[in-house]
Amino acid sequence: VIAANGLAVWLAIRYVPGFTFLGTNYEFFVATLILTGLNMFLKPFLKLLFGPLIILTLGLGLIVINAGLFLILDFLSPALRIETIPALIYATLILSVVNFVFHILI
Repeated sequence: VIAANGLAVWLAIRYVPGFTFLGTNYEFFVATLILTGLNMFLKPFLKLLFGPLIILTLGLGLIVINAGLFLILDFLSPALRIETIPALIYATLILSVVNFVFHILI
């Protein structure tokens, strides 16, 4: 799970303009651990809280939850910067696709 989140963040940094990371490899690893922790502990609570919205939108509400997690990561990690809303949306889509593929493979 940590590797999938790290891959998603790396792809977002590499291919999404406005999603930048100005830090060391250690800070990247810490940011990946923070994102994994958010996905493991906060995301299930948010999925339970917003369950009806997720059902009404046929699962697209999960993208909103992932975007919120990225915003929290942006706040918690000083080396990560999400500068625009389109950058947040594209990075969230990358995270969602990578996690979806990872969970299919596992």
